[in-house]
Amino acid sequence: MNKQKGFTIIELIVVIAIIAVLAGIVMINVAGYITKSKDAAIRSDLSNIALGMGACYAELGTYVGCPANTTYVQANLLTDVDTQNGTNGSTPAFGVPTKDTYCASVVLASSASSTCVDSTGVTKDNSTCSAAACP
Repeated sequence: MNKQKGFTIIELIVVIAIIAVLAGIVMINVAGYITKSKDAAIRSDLSNIALGMGACYAELGTYVGCPANTTYVQANLLTDVDTQNGTNGSTPAFGVPTKDTYCASVVLASSASSTCVDSTGVTKDNSTCSAAACP
């Protein structure tokens, strides 16, 4: 009697196919979580921009010139928003329609929807900020 130990080629192919299907499912879920984390980072950066704008207003008494003021609104925040945004590639749009109002808006990485923060300090998704300066 010749009993050989081992797996047949069919058994190996079935196992590899099952592993490939499971890996595909995992990769789809991971990609979604990565995009959600980029959106969270964009919202966090917008909150930090709002804090900087508030500090600038407290110091200067006006929002005019604050977006370009690197003491309060750091350029690396804008770069980070750009980096997180990926293919949407939308740099935050700043607007200072009056000395007492501002708005910063950016398109999210996950979709074409935008989020913005304005001089009231509230971050909003898919809406126009009250400063009416966001595109």
